[in-house]
Amino acid sequence: MATIEECRAALEKLSDSMGSAEGDVRAAASLDRSVSCRITDLDVTFVGRMTGGRIVVHDTVQGPPPEKAQIRLAMTGDDLVALVDGELHFAKAWGSGRVRLEAGLRDLFQLRKLL
Repeated sequence: MATIEECRAALEKLSDSMGSAEGDVRAAASLDRSVSCRITDLDVTFVGRMTGGRIVVHDTVQGPPPEKAQIRLAMTGDDLVALVDGELHFAKAWGSGRVRLEAGLRDLFQLRKLL
């Protein structure tokens, strides 16, 4: 089972990848939205903001997020690490229910370029 530190490192790696993206992916990454990533097996949520082509984590809280973010992810820590490392395909994980993504319709259309 992935640790909180490994999950935070995976989010930072994802942020770095987004920051160096180009074209349509760069445009999708440039959204300015509140973000939460709930790690279900650790019962923690990383709360932050997607801004300037990066994900900035502001806080780590126990349990569900205190406020509803505009973009919400939920998955196990192992799945987060596997997604970021390219070992797990997002569409398969999302389709099978291993990963949950909630956002407004317009944001979902933009995010599909990232995922």
